[in-house]
Amino acid sequence: MVENPVPVGDAACGVGAQLLLIAGPCVIESDELTREIAGRLAELAARMGAPLVFKASFDKANRTSIDSFRGPGLDEGLATLARVRDETGLVVTTDIHLPEQAEPAAEVCGILQIPAFLARQTDLVAAAAVATARHGGVVNIKKPQFLAPEDTGHIVTKCVESGNPRVLLTERGTTFGYGRLVNDMRAIPVMQQTGAAVVFDATHSVQLPGGSTTGGQREMVPILARAAVAAGCDGVFAETHPDPDSALSDGPNMIPLEELEQFWSGLLRIREAVRDGGW
Repeated sequence: MVENPVPVGDAACGVGAQLLLIAGPCVIESDELTREIAGRLAELAARMGAPLVFKASFDKANRTSIDSFRGPGLDEGLATLARVRDETGLVVTTDIHLPEQAEPAAEVCGILQIPAFLARQTDLVAAAAVATARHGGVVNIKKPQFLAPEDTGHIVTKCVESGNPRVLLTERGTTFGYGRLVNDMRAIPVMQQTGAAVVFDATHSVQLPGGSTTGGQREMVPILARAAVAAGCDGVFAETHPDPDSALSDGPNMIPLEELEQFWSGLLRIREAVRDGGW
């Protein structure tokens, strides 16, 4: 049976818990910048009195172009994430792409993220569940853009039967035609029917796929995030960067770091209104 709420460090995500924010840069651009962002996010979380998980990828294996920046790789990237964890006290998360990456990543990260395009890969999901169960961690599965929300139950079952009932599901939009993602907020309660806590990915939901690089509509991130929290999601995933326009991956979708406090405080107010109203 799926565990809900899911323990995340000293906090939790799910039924009756505070809204969880998963935030950080898309990719580890450098050790120095990643730790700077993490430090500022840790200060923000302390000021807000709300739970935050730090996210950054050691490898962006699904970039549009073969020439695009991918990150420092597994060993160097996990070393940076370990420093972030130790220096800030934040739970850290990263995505994995191969089963053999699960164990070393789970030694550092409290949450392992399964990318949307890979969420049907049974060996990868099972490896993440086994590794995170061994280290007391959580699996966060991005709903594939091509999958109906009710079908995420099969992926949750794979995690549970592999030994880890601590599962998050993340909604990140559904492919419509060839060049757009759309968000059906009914997906949030439907995915919650699996028993898992559900996170809404506000930044990847505004991507504009296609062309030489993936574009995005950064200005739409707060709008979709507010709608998702009103619809009852348990957490929000939002990538952030001090200067998104110079970011090496997904810049058009990321929230400027200086705007994150206002963004987050608004979502927390909506979460409280939803809970107080018994919706």
